[in-house]
Amino acid sequence: MVTIKLPEKVQYIISELRADGFEAFAVGGCVRDSLLGRVPGDWDITTDAAPAQVKQRFPHTIDTGIEHGTVTVMLGRDGFEVTTYRIDGEYVDARHPKQVSFTGSLTEDLRRRDFTINAMAYSDETGLIDVFGGMHDLRQRLIRCVGRADDRFGEDALRIMRAVRFSAQLDFSIEPETLRSIAAHSENLRRISVERIRTELTKLLLSDHPERLLTAQELGLTRVFLPEFDRMLATPQENPHHIYNVGMHTICALQYLVGRDVRPVGGIKASADGRTGEAAGSAAAHIPEHPAENSARTQAADAADSTAATQTPGYAAGSGKLRTILRYAVLLHDVGKPEAKTVDESGRAHFYRHADIGAARAAEILRRLKFDNDTVSAVSRLIELHDYRYTSENKTVSERTVRRAVSRIGAEWLETHFLLQEADLHAQNPALLPDKLRQLTEARALADKVLSAGHCISLKMLAVNGRDLIAAGYPSGKSIGAALEALLNYVLEHPEENTRTVLLARAAEMREALCKNENKGVFL
Repeated sequence: MVTIKLPEKVQYIISELRADGFEAFAVGGCVRDSLLGRVPGDWDITTDAAPAQVKQRFPHTIDTGIEHGTVTVMLGRDGFEVTTYRIDGEYVDARHPKQVSFTGSLTEDLRRRDFTINAMAYSDETGLIDVFGGMHDLRQRLIRCVGRADDRFGEDALRIMRAVRFSAQLDFSIEPETLRSIAAHSENLRRISVERIRTELTKLLLSDHPERLLTAQELGLTRVFLPEFDRMLATPQENPHHIYNVGMHTICALQYLVGRDVRPVGGIKASADGRTGEAAGSAAAHIPEHPAENSARTQAADAADSTAATQTPGYAAGSGKLRTILRYAVLLHDVGKPEAKTVDESGRAHFYRHADIGAARAAEILRRLKFDNDTVSAVSRLIELHDYRYTSENKTVSERTVRRAVSRIGAEWLETHFLLQEADLHAQNPALLPDKLRQLTEARALADKVLSAGHCISLKMLAVNGRDLIAAGYPSGKSIGAALEALLNYVLEHPEENTRTVLLARAAEMREALCKNENKGVFL
């Protein structure tokens, strides 16, 4: 008999409802994940008790979706959705039922769900309730619709994206009839809000199998929400540096990121996001024959919330928001190449200014997907600088060139930038990889040295500020900013000279010329 160790609060809610004579079960994704040995992100409960009866039983509830039978029961700071068994009526917008009716049948409630692996219920008293073969499909590692796939996707087109996303998160195959139906209903995705599509796409990219984006493309999904990716796949790179077309290069770069989070560098402080540990009360149930892989890396990726509240840089190393920014930077780092591509007389392809073009196109795409401004800005900036080289005129990496790179990129984004470049390099021609990696490794080591030594890399680290220059006789206005930029450039070349005495003396020497040319930007 399959057993799942339910969290104490989930068992309490089920027991309280059963004490009043009702049925109650943990249901859906939490059952699926528990059977796979994964940590559920949340626990949902289904019952034949009406919403009013649930509210009467528990003192603190929230009407989160009461018109569809859902009440959130609050136990301390933890909320648990409790939903009455229901039958969905006609779907009118490819997403929501026009009305629902409550039922006393658990089977009817499970029948309305999307996939068999999400249509199982569990309680300690009855064990596992599996009417539609969810356990079989878990063992076979299959995504299969409950009932007719055409019916399920015709009801709710978001299920199309969910099928591909689950295949990426769980490393499951999609059953052939389900695949056929996805392709047949792909255009219905245009009726789904971009926010919902964004959430599913982000979860796919954060999974251990971002290459399943190719499945989405093969089924016609990306032409709806990311047609730029289709164009990338259709763009070959006739260039010694590359062995893949732009799209496949991007997929390989995304695969390289799996299991690699942003690491702290130099003096950057980083803290864990606190969401990678196992939830209390969770335990794996044994599944014979074909146990699914279970890794802390996968669990941490699934815990990352793509819709996390906007933060200000820098983000904690390994946090969900920072991981999301990095994934989209890699996904879109070469999105400008199809537009930038030229081919010379020898047949060699060139992609001049593709980073600048890509940064602009990425910003357009992310705004179309309704990302927050901080994410748009961070991703587009990373793409703009993703081809940055740390070598000087003699092709060597030096502390001076790296110091300038750190200043331009920003210390808080430096390791994210390095990891983007690392993924990019590993998806190029492997014959040229050793020398490129050597330069990147040297740059990383020197960047760490620069940051650890506390070298001045930004205006705020200068030993003087605007007030000091005004006190020294500078007129307020553009000349102040130009002077500070000139002093920063000087200090980047001579870090040991970042002292108040030296900089004020240098500022005095250039004050007259700077004031005369303040509108020409001579010292910028």
